[in-house]
Amino acid sequence: MRVVTDPVAPVFGDERSIVTIGSYDGVHLGHQVVIDHVRRVAASRGARSVVVTFDRHPASVVRPESAPKLLTDADQRLELLTATGLDATIVVTFDGRQSLEEPEVFVERVLVNALAAEVVVVGSDFHFGHDRRGNVDLLTDVGERNGFVVEPVDLLARPDAVEEPVSSTAIRRALAGGDVDVAERMLGRQFEVRGVVVEGDRRGRTIGFPTANVEVPSAMCLPADGVYAGSYERPAGETRPCAINVGRRPTFYEHAEHSLLEAHLIDFDGDLYGERARVRFAHFLRSERKFDGIDALAEQLKRDVDNARMLLA
Repeated sequence: MRVVTDPVAPVFGDERSIVTIGSYDGVHLGHQVVIDHVRRVAASRGARSVVVTFDRHPASVVRPESAPKLLTDADQRLELLTATGLDATIVVTFDGRQSLEEPEVFVERVLVNALAAEVVVVGSDFHFGHDRRGNVDLLTDVGERNGFVVEPVDLLARPDAVEEPVSSTAIRRALAGGDVDVAERMLGRQFEVRGVVVEGDRRGRTIGFPTANVEVPSAMCLPADGVYAGSYERPAGETRPCAINVGRRPTFYEHAEHSLLEAHLIDFDGDLYGERARVRFAHFLRSERKFDGIDALAEQLKRDVDNARMLLA
């Protein structure tokens, strides 16, 4: 897949494109329905299939105080988009100036001039541009003047019978409740976070349960505080089952400022410091709680590891 940042010239020369636009955070099953439609239309018309997205979530610029935590970092998002089979991803730098650009100007600059759009495919609730003025109706009007048509796609219903569509917001809500299995059904894969293994207080090792302290960027979403079964992938691709603790370690700390992610790799002994890890969440085991002492905590950790081993077998 070709990745182009802020194109200023036609990306495919005289070739036409079938395009979709969006943040695509998570590249979840709802996103994949739209992308599949783009690819089918492109194949039928002999055109290029393209997604237009942004280098950061627009809310982080427009309303940073309430911007959502991200489901995927930039690298993972591009990996997931590449796996869809699209011809290209256009990454638009979203800064203060971009946030003020009128939607008509954006459409003509990117969709018309850079991509020669023939069809624009978006979700039926799509909004974009300054003050979110851009929507399906506006796209349709601009398309009539510039030679492209708009095909809205109905939103995908959630697989768990909840009466709302699959969305990044719904996935964040599931994660906030520790429902990693529900998030998995909307993502089409296990929820994953990435980060570097950093030095911790080595407390886990002293009680027989050494952990990899994975430093996850603050902009990224984490599941609710608690203990989970999942997997840890090393840089070379080796994947190990693990028990994961997300939380503030109340047995040892009265008022921790933020939650940490610690992964205990089951039946593993080795040095993980400094490596970049990928941690995936498969099952919720229990909520985080404070124990009376180290012995009680160690007994519970043994049960957690046994439960994780059984569930991941």
